Amino acid sequence: MEIEDKSKAEQQEEEQEGAMSFWDHLEILRWALFRSACVLAVIMVGTFIAMPYIFDRFILAPTSNEFFVYRWLNSIGKGVVKLSTDFDVQIININVASQFMTHISTSISLAAVIAFPYFIWEIWKFIEPALFEDEIKHLRPAFFGGTIMFYIGCAIGYTLVFPFTFRFLVEYNLSPNITNQINLQSYIDNFTMLILVMGIVFEMPLLAWLLSLFGIIRKSFLREHKRHAVVILLISAAIITPSGDPFTLMLVFIPLYLLYEMSILVVRDKKREEED
Repeated sequence: MEIEDKSKAEQQEEEQEGAMSFWDHLEILRWALFRSACVLAVIMVGTFIAMPYIFDRFILAPTSNEFFVYRWLNSIGKGVVKLSTDFDVQIININVASQFMTHISTSISLAAVIAFPYFIWEIWKFIEPALFEDEIKHLRPAFFGGTIMFYIGCAIGYTLVFPFTFRFLVEYNLSPNITNQINLQSYIDNFTMLILVMGIVFEMPLLAWLLSLFGIIRKSFLREHKRHAVVILLISAAIITPSGDPFTLMLVFIPLYLLYEMSILVVRDKKREEED
């Protein structure tokens, strides 16, 4: 009995010694933020240097009919998709410092997207010590999968959502007496917003799975309210792409609906698990 009491006392002492204070956690967080900022700064130097090349061939690509998605649709969608062959938008600048500030802001945004996996890794390393082994086993693949889904969402935003939204808004004419002149800042704001929004939207399955772990939603709930979800997804697709073209609307709606179906697959049904 004495030996057992001593061993318990020793374990308690070790736990007390190993327990970290609030300031210790704050110090770890500070260093994690510092490392993340350093990584972001290093990548930003590279993106800043390469930005003139990236800007012309990547960011401004949807402004011309030579954009690979437009050419691909024109080649396979004759009679179905009607894209004008003379689409060529000139982006103008009306502020003295706008080009320089856009150079910096786009470099930071691109660097943040590239460094996204590292940010996720730092977050994971910060919260991992506070998790149980079973939670670690489930959350580790979730963090990895969430990163992949983020990049898939950004890719769809770049290749589908932004180009067609941009074309619709540019080609829309309230009056033939009005000439559209697209400002650089307006273009960059819409470009960044739509791509990042799609990247975040593609985290839907991960969010649904995490909510199911805490018992907030169930698989049966998502199945029962699928009709309501379809309506909400259609409205969301219409907001993201304010176009009257059903084809463009479906380009956004189909990925969103597939994400909802994927959420149903990954969500856990707590009631069934408890019965088993």
